[in-house]
Amino acid sequence: MQRSGLIRRELDAFLGAVGYFTRLPVPARLGHSAAALGQSASYLPAVGLLVGGLGALVFWLAAQLWAPPVAVLLAMAATLYATGAFHEDGLADTADGLGGGWDKAKILAIMKDSRVGSYGVIAVVIALLGKFALLAGLDAALLPWALLAGHAVSRFFAVSLMAFMDYARDDAASKARPLAARLGVGRLAVALLFAALPLALLAPGQALPAVALAALATLWLAAKCRRWLGGYTGDCLGAAQQVAELGFYLGLALRA
Repeated sequence: MQRSGLIRRELDAFLGAVGYFTRLPVPARLGHSAAALGQSASYLPAVGLLVGGLGALVFWLAAQLWAPPVAVLLAMAATLYATGAFHEDGLADTADGLGGGWDKAKILAIMKDSRVGSYGVIAVVIALLGKFALLAGLDAALLPWALLAGHAVSRFFAVSLMAFMDYARDDAASKARPLAARLGVGRLAVALLFAALPLALLAPGQALPAVALAALATLWLAAKCRRWLGGYTGDCLGAAQQVAELGFYLGLALRA
């Protein structure tokens, strides 16, 4: 009975992550419990497997009909639709805040503003064009595995900020407040497991530089958030996922 209860709780946490971080349908019984959402962060890389798997499937199907660059574009569109551009929105808000603010209060105010400024637009355009150029330059046989691993690994690095940094906002009304608790070692290990699974599909010479550049990109953004905000926000997590995903594809695209 205890084991079935544990499985049910973890399944609900996973489905809660799917419901929060994507537009994919989940059972209505889950509701929007803050406690359940706090448990769901460790399943963000598992959500990445779903999103990356969808992108990989769309790429494979589209590649039967069109040239690889067109298939890449359709795969990216599918992942954006599945997530509602959730992480891209975080990147835009973070770029606007860090680019236009001069102290913590101003940066947080800019990040909370629903309007998108020039820094945010430029950041999202560069991120999307960068991902398209890098993915389109990969071997077509590698690309589905790149999407699967890139979406999972980048989400692990975003989650890692929750284990090593403080939450920067003080307002209880923040949408990311339920995710603000420090991620424990056990939960971080769960996230790592789901991130590591797709790496087994890549050769070590491909996976190692990709993970290394994803980690460096995350450390770079984390240093900026720590310096200017003293921690992370929900938008910072979205931005971390985006820069880590770009770093991952950069590593895969390195010329031997």
